[in-house]
Amino acid sequence: MVGRRLVVIRHAKSDWAESGPDIDRPLAERGRRDAPAVGRWLRDHVDRLDLVLCSPAVRARQTWELAAAELDPAPRLRVDDRIYAARLDDLLAAVGELPDEVAAAAVVGHNPGLQDLCALLSGEPAELKTAAVTVLGWGGDWADAGPGVGTVEARARPRG
Repeated sequence: MVGRRLVVIRHAKSDWAESGPDIDRPLAERGRRDAPAVGRWLRDHVDRLDLVLCSPAVRARQTWELAAAELDPAPRLRVDDRIYAARLDDLLAAVGELPDEVAAAAVVGHNPGLQDLCALLSGEPAELKTAAVTVLGWGGDWADAGPGVGTVEARARPRG
């Protein structure tokens, strides 16, 4: 049995002053400070990341770009529209479809879906504030992602 590690990252603080569609909302100044801190935390606490699934929302993509700049090498990035909607069933499907050769993956997106995903996989209540990280692990394959399969290995809310 192959072990899996899923790193769940909520986007950093967004700028509510911007008008326009929600998907186009950028990071706020605080978000631009905190996102690199997420990357430094990942560099110091997560051995590897093979693939990152990211919401297409501007704030999520900016969060990942700033975090990834702290990693060497940065893992492959795949923008997945399902992550933006943040529905639990869509998030679970995206995780369950990860390629077998990926041992460690991250999901960068939004609440309430990410909190719900962490709670479902770990069987524990979860809270993900902006720029928060939860690391989950389990002994099976990605396709095994489901209720209670995971264990919370770490939680953090890095600040810049």
